[in-house]
Amino acid sequence: MKKMTVKQRKWLLTLHLLFSAVMLGTAVIFLFLSITAAVTEDESIFRACYSIMHMLSEKTVRVSTIATLITGIMLSVWTPWGLFKYYWIIVKEILTLLLVILGPVGMYFWTLQAVQYVSEPGMKGILSPEFTVNNVQLWTGIILQIVSLAGLFIISVFKPWGARRDKARLHVKR
Repeated sequence: MKKMTVKQRKWLLTLHLLFSAVMLGTAVIFLFLSITAAVTEDESIFRACYSIMHMLSEKTVRVSTIATLITGIMLSVWTPWGLFKYYWIIVKEILTLLLVILGPVGMYFWTLQAVQYVSEPGMKGILSPEFTVNNVQLWTGIILQIVSLAGLFIISVFKPWGARRDKARLHVKR
């Protein structure tokens, strides 16, 4: 496979960082909307918070997560980093799998359920235990998403743990 030029790698890295920033920004927006929904006494603001979160989960979360995943794989495959050569890349891949589950899947279903509960006449749906459970799941997902994304950014900058030892190379050297 042909390696990328420095300019191509920089453009791909720029795209990867932009999509990652959109992921983090969206997660922070979810946090602010959840806080707003928790403290407001205005029914229309309450409903709007969950509706906005659901709209974001349908489009922005999906696109940014998939694009970040694809550009990350391309960077690993088309640069010397590789997919499994370094422990820090493997940890990033595991965290990315968690984010794929939390983002496009979890956030979509949790916000969809929340919208359904808050859309019931007289807001009766928010009194149900199911709404409380769903809300806890949504909050947990948001916090895990922000922590995971922050962890990914930190790992990308510091690149801890170094390279994996290749057992085949170790046997040859002996």
